[in-house]
Amino acid sequence: MADPKEQEDQETTAEDSNHDPHFEPIVSLPEQDVKTLEEDEEELFKIRAKLYRFASENDPSEWKERGTGDVKLLKHKEKGTIRLLMRRDKTLKICANHHITPRMELRPNSDRAWVWNTLADYADECPKPELLAIRFINIDNAQKFKVKFDECRDEVRKHQKETDSTDSTNKVAEKLEELSVKDKASEGKEDDKKETEKKEEEVKPEEIKPEEKN
Repeated sequence: MADPKEQEDQETTAEDSNHDPHFEPIVSLPEQDVKTLEEDEEELFKIRAKLYRFASENDPSEWKERGTGDVKLLKHKEKGTIRLLMRRDKTLKICANHHITPRMELRPNSDRAWVWNTLADYADECPKPELLAIRFINIDNAQKFKVKFDECRDEVRKHQKETDSTDSTNKVAEKLEELSVKDKASEGKEDDKKETEKKEEEVKPEEIKPEEKN
C-alpha cells in the first residue's frame, strides 16, 4: 500500500507541473498600425533576389552584399511614379529604395545578374548615388525582372513626356493670359486718356475782355 504522504507529494507535484499562471500586464499598450509607405502604391512585380552595392569608398573598391529578399516594382496610384524597393528577409530592413528614371539601364553582369546606376537611393534614408547589382536564382527569373524593369522605365519616360507637354501648355496659356490682361489694361488707360482729353475740350476758359478806357 502506498504511503499517503508520498501520494500527496506526487499529486502536489502533478498540480504544479500543470499550473500555468496568467499575469495581467502592468501597462496596457494600444495596438498601432505600422505603415510601410506602400499603401498608396500598386505592386507591379515581385521576385526574390540578392542585392549588392559597389563600395567605392573601400580601398580597394569591392562589391559588398547588401541583402537577400523580395525586390518589388511599385507604382504610385496618384503621381504615376515607379520605384524599386527591396527589403531584407526577416528584419525587413530596406536595402534598395529608388525611383526608376527614363535613362536607367540594366547592364548584364552574368547570365543571371544585372548592374545599374541610381543617382539617389534612399536605403539609408539620406539619398546618395549607388552602383547596384542584383542576382537571381536562375536565368528565367533574371529575364523576367529585365522585361518588367524596361516596361516600367518606358512607362515613366512616357509619363514624363506627357507631364512636360502639359506643363508647357499651361505655361503658354499663362503667358497668353498675362498678355490679355496687359492689353486690357492698356485699352483702359487709352480710354481714360481720351475721356480726359474730351472733358478738357468741353471746358473752355471764359474770354477776358479788356477794360474800356475812359
